[in-house]
Amino acid sequence: MNDGELTGQVRTHIAAVPDPDCALHEHVVAPFLNLRRAAQADGFDLMPQSSFRDFSRQLTIWNGKFSGQRPMVDAFGRPVDGSRLAPRERVDTILLWSALPGASRHHWGTDVDVIDGRATPPGYRVQLTAEEFAAGGPYAPLAEWLESNAARFGFFRPFRGVLSGVQPEPWHFSFAPVAENARRALSPAVLHKAIAAAPLLGKEEVLARLDELHARYVANIDWP
Repeated sequence: MNDGELTGQVRTHIAAVPDPDCALHEHVVAPFLNLRRAAQADGFDLMPQSSFRDFSRQLTIWNGKFSGQRPMVDAFGRPVDGSRLAPRERVDTILLWSALPGASRHHWGTDVDVIDGRATPPGYRVQLTAEEFAAGGPYAPLAEWLESNAARFGFFRPFRGVLSGVQPEPWHFSFAPVAENARRALSPAVLHKAIAAAPLLGKEEVLARLDELHARYVANIDWP
């Protein structure tokens, strides 16, 4: 991938998938559909909640949280009043759950957030919380199935709350053969260039700490 593809500023690497409706890296489409077919054979309707996400969308999410227009939560999922936080604390709180624009793995088209469509009650609003995928949650059976089967198709969970600074995301799966090359290519210098040119709230704080933030939230991931 080139720098624009790595940072989500172009989508020349992305292919549209009509069924299920999502957008993925051109080399991830077939593996994901294979994973989906295997899940269907075992009684699950593997549905993407989020796939490719561009820089602009990630910037909107970030600025919304930094400004207080979007809710922020702590590591335990409890609401946080961002207006009471210093810029450094605000950055750290956002990064528990949301990536820096330019640093989201969703920019690569290799990562997808999934649920079980068959287990979703009519009118239910999906939250993508740990409770939904834990014992007793609607997506607990899917989580167990993916834990046993995703690796056969090249997918793994990059965020388990062990090495990465991102909180555990049992819904987030990444196609390793393509994502690993992208992770190694997304250097602090590439990320700095993308952020420096963007209207990012908290930019001064982010750029001053970029090497640290890159190491904790981009370079470090959780392998199986």
